[in-house]
Amino acid sequence: MFEKYLFEFIGTMVLILLGDGVCAATSLNKSKAQGAGWIVITMGWGFAVMVGVFIAGSVSGAHLNPAVSLGCALAGTMAWSAVPGYVIAQMLGGFAGAALVWLFYKDHYDATEDPDTKLGTFCTMPAIEGHKMRNFFCEGLASFLLVFVILVFGVDANVAHLDPDGQHLHIGMGELGALPVTFLIMSIGMSLGGATGYAINPARDLAPRIAHAVLPIKGKRDSGWGYSWVPAIAPICGAAVAALAYILIY
Repeated sequence: MFEKYLFEFIGTMVLILLGDGVCAATSLNKSKAQGAGWIVITMGWGFAVMVGVFIAGSVSGAHLNPAVSLGCALAGTMAWSAVPGYVIAQMLGGFAGAALVWLFYKDHYDATEDPDTKLGTFCTMPAIEGHKMRNFFCEGLASFLLVFVILVFGVDANVAHLDPDGQHLHIGMGELGALPVTFLIMSIGMSLGGATGYAINPARDLAPRIAHAVLPIKGKRDSGWGYSWVPAIAPICGAAVAALAYILIY
């Protein structure tokens, strides 16, 4: 189990390094990628997930997300005893990845005056503030879709199987490894990310938010703790509903 936890840590760290990295690259002053836009951000996050899955998939299953681990446990595809270790490893990996982004782009953080922009490279904030329950719904629905589709990738029709005669091998979507999840993350970001920034992962949002709070970032603002519970709790609720729907349907 330690090996599984280690790979969840490494996979999540790389996920956040590349994911928060694309946010920093497209947002911070004097970055060559500044202003590249939302499509680059959503693609960057999709590829970040792909790399994390490639790193950890064969060892831990590459959950890289406490909501995914909870959803898998509720759906019966993961032992409950492994969930606490997975979550701790994912949160530590998220913190480490965010710290690496800050070290990598430190000169650009120093050159950026807007504290909101700096915070946005670590964690999410809503596009329209003051509607936390609607933000909660948005994060919960996006997280539901994430976990439900990940679970669906594992159903019989989506995995490799032989014809009854044992002669012809059929490859399903779930056998394509990290590629379906990459497209799923990109789709969620492009379609459902405009309201809240689609955290859909407490290790992607809460852990880097803590990093923002403790790192000596020049000219930073508060870490948005009044909103932080939304992207921390809503993905868990969405994952729980996704697991229930998966059980009922499949």
